[in-house]
Amino acid sequence: MIGGDYTLELCNVYHSGQVEPGSFFQRLTGGVKTGIILKDVSFTTHSGEVTAILGSKGSGKRALLDVIARRVPSKGHILLEGVPLEEEQFKSTCALVRHSTKLLPGLSVQQTLALSLTKLSGYLKSSKVKQVMADLALSQVANKCVTNLTQSEYRRLVIGVQLIRDPIILLLDEPTWDLDPLNTYLVISILSNAAKKYGTAIILTMEKPRSDVFPFLERVVYLCLGDVVYAGPTRSLLDYFASIGFPCPQLENPLMYYLCLSTVDRRSRERFIESNHQIAALVEKFKLEGQGLMQGHLNEHSRIINPNKMQLNYGNPGGVRIIWMLYLRVLASIFNLKKHGLKQMFMRLLCLPLYFLILWVFYNEAKDYQRAFITKSGLIFNAMVGTYFISIMNTICLFGPYRTRYYQESQEGLYSGASLLLSWNLVSIPFSFLTTFASVAIVYPIISDITESTDYLYFSLVLWSCYIYAEQQAIAVMMFVKNGLIAAMVNIYLTCIYVMLASGVLRSYKGFEEWLFYITYITHTRYASIFLHRNIFKQPTFNILPYSDTENCTSITSLIQTSSNLNTNSNANCRYASGKAFLTERFTAKNFNGDIYLSGDFNMDFNLGIAFAFSAGMMVLNKFLYLIPLPSYIIDKFRE
Repeated sequence: MIGGDYTLELCNVYHSGQVEPGSFFQRLTGGVKTGIILKDVSFTTHSGEVTAILGSKGSGKRALLDVIARRVPSKGHILLEGVPLEEEQFKSTCALVRHSTKLLPGLSVQQTLALSLTKLSGYLKSSKVKQVMADLALSQVANKCVTNLTQSEYRRLVIGVQLIRDPIILLLDEPTWDLDPLNTYLVISILSNAAKKYGTAIILTMEKPRSDVFPFLERVVYLCLGDVVYAGPTRSLLDYFASIGFPCPQLENPLMYYLCLSTVDRRSRERFIESNHQIAALVEKFKLEGQGLMQGHLNEHSRIINPNKMQLNYGNPGGVRIIWMLYLRVLASIFNLKKHGLKQMFMRLLCLPLYFLILWVFYNEAKDYQRAFITKSGLIFNAMVGTYFISIMNTICLFGPYRTRYYQESQEGLYSGASLLLSWNLVSIPFSFLTTFASVAIVYPIISDITESTDYLYFSLVLWSCYIYAEQQAIAVMMFVKNGLIAAMVNIYLTCIYVMLASGVLRSYKGFEEWLFYITYITHTRYASIFLHRNIFKQPTFNILPYSDTENCTSITSLIQTSSNLNTNSNANCRYASGKAFLTERFTAKNFNGDIYLSGDFNMDFNLGIAFAFSAGMMVLNKFLYLIPLPSYIIDKFRE
C-alpha cells in the first residue's frame, strides 16, 4: 500500500517511435519512419504537486505521458518510491486522461461519475461523487446531460471520472486546450487544489501556458524535440535561466518566454540553424548545471497534505461488478427523458414497427389470387431485408459511443471487449425481442391466420434471429472501422450480397450453378428465407388459387409432382398449382426431383435451429474478436 507521501522519478528515459504519420499500408507493414522521440529525460515530482510539461507541437509531450503510463516501450528508469513502475501497477493505481476522451452521451454528470468503474460502492461512492462534483465546480450541473456541457465543464467531468478512482498519479494531456483564459485559470486552480487535497501527483501538458497559472505549478519541464531544456521547481526557473544568461524581461510571462526560448524557430533557414544551436547549448547547460539544482531542491518540496493519508480507492472492481456497471450505463442512457434517451428508445422499440406499418399500408389489399405467391413472397422478403437493415442502422448509431469508450477504458485495463459485449447484449436482446414480435403482429394477418399462434411465434423468432445476426455483424465491422457511415456501407454491402444470393426471391435457386447453390448454405439468409416461406406457403389456402374473380385455375392438376411439368397447364396465367410448387421452383437446385416435404432442406425445426445458430455464432465470434490484441494504429485511431 502506497501512502500519501511518495515520489515519482524519471531517470535517463529514452523513447523511439514513429516520427511522421504514415499511410495505412505503411503502418500495416511496419514501413513508417521512426526515430528518437525522447532523449535522456530526467525529472522528479512528488505527491500533492502539479508538474507542467511545456513544449511546442512535436516536442514529445504526449510521448512522455505514454512512457510514464507504460503504454510504449522505453529505456531508462521510471521509479515510484524507488521501485520500477510497471504497466499493471500504473493501470491499477494511476490514470491517464487524453485530450480527446469521449464520455457516453446519454448520461448526466452525476450518472457519469456514479457509474464510473471503481472499487467504491453504495454510500461511500455516492459521497465520493458529491465530493468530486463540489471540488470540480460541477454541482450546479449535476443533472445536466454531458452533451449539453460547456467545453470547460466537459473537461472537468473527464478529470472527475479519474479522481473518483483516487489515483496516486494523474496524467493529463492538454487539459486547457482551446479554453478561454478564465476557464484555463479555473481548471488549473482546481487541479492544484485537488492535488493537495487528495495527495495526487498531477502531471499535465500545456502548449500555451498563461502567466496567471504560474503560482499553481510546483514544477515545470521544458521539452524541445525530445530534449530537456529545464526540469525542476517553478520557483527556481527564473534564477536558473538568469544564472545562465537568459533573464526574463519585466512584464513578460516567464512560462511563455522560456517556452519560446526552447522552441525551434522555423521562419527562415538562418533562424532555424541559430535556434537549433541555442537549444542544443541550453540542453547541455542543463545537463551540467541543472541536475545539481534539482538535487538541491529534492527534499525541499512542501505539500499541504495529510502524511498519513493512504490511497484506499484505487484499483479495479471485480469482473461481475464491471459487467453490472456497464449494464447499468446502457440502461441509464436509455431510460431517461433527455434527447439521447428518447432517440435510443425510438430506435430500439419503434423504428422496426414503423417500417412494418409502412409494409402493411402497401400489402394490406393483397387478395388470394395467383399473384399472391409473388406478393406475399415479396412481403416476406421486405420484412426480412428491412429487419436486417434497421438492425444495422440502429447498431451503427447506438453502439458507436460505447465502442469508443471501450477502446479508451480498455487502455486503462478496466475491462475487456467480452465484458462490453455481454452487457450490451443483455440490454439489446430483450429490446430486439419486443420490437420484432410487435412488428410481426402488424403484417402477419396479411399473410396468414393470426389465430395460428405457433406459426406466428416461429415467424417472429426467425425475424428476431435476423435482427440479432445483423446487429452482431455490424458490431464485428465496427471493431475495425471507426467512421459510422463507412461501417454502415460495409454492412449493407455484405447484407446485399447474401440477400441477393440466398433469399430465393430476387433469383431462384434453380438459376444457380451448382457451386453457387452450395455457397448459399453458408449464409444466414438461406435458412431464414426458407423457413419464412415454408411457414406461409404450407397452408391449404395456396392450393389452386384463381387468377382473378372471373378466371380460375381448376385446370391445374394437384397431382403435378416434378419441376418439369410445373408450368404445364391449360391457362398460361396460372403458374403455381400450390404453395408446394412455388417453394420447389424458388428453393431447390436444378436437378431436384423429389418431394420438398421429405427434403431436409425444408425441415422447419432444422432451419429455425440453424438460423439461431448463425446468430449465436456471430455473438461468440465477436467475443473472440474483441479479445484479440489489435495493432496499435487501430487502437490509436479510436483513442484519438
